Amino acid sequence: MADKSIVGRAGKPFKMPIEWSKVREFARAIKDPDLLYFDPEKAKKELGGIPVPVTFLQTSAFWTDADSGPGMGSFDLRRILHGEQEFEFFKPILVGDTLTGVTKVADVYEKEGGRGGKMTFLVTETEYTNQKGEKVAVSRSTLVETGQAVKAN
Repeated sequence: MADKSIVGRAGKPFKMPIEWSKVREFARAIKDPDLLYFDPEKAKKELGGIPVPVTFLQTSAFWTDADSGPGMGSFDLRRILHGEQEFEFFKPILVGDTLTGVTKVADVYEKEGGRGGKMTFLVTETEYTNQKGEKVAVSRSTLVETGQAVKAN
């Protein structure tokens, strides 16, 4: 049975400085050719600064620790899959910003698996604010705990 008691639980806030070298490395790693990530003058002229690639917030995992996560209750880490990731942006995130992230459990639910057994879904939301206290983004992640393997008779 999915443990609904963890819905609303939040981890401790974490800080994430947005550095040009990391934004540039990330853009190269995902093969994004947009010159805005590589040409500070062009980015400043067009956008007021160097933006982050859309999925860059996924690297926030490098800035978190055990206290940042709201906990996964009784999830069996051997059966966890990454189910979905989405990002919602409210303001531009630029090099030089320092973000504060807070992750909370948004939902826990179950579905019957196609190969037998229940799958448990854990949805977390991380809200990011910048150094001005402005909400800049929300990241939603869904983890799936697969059901127990069906034993052959």
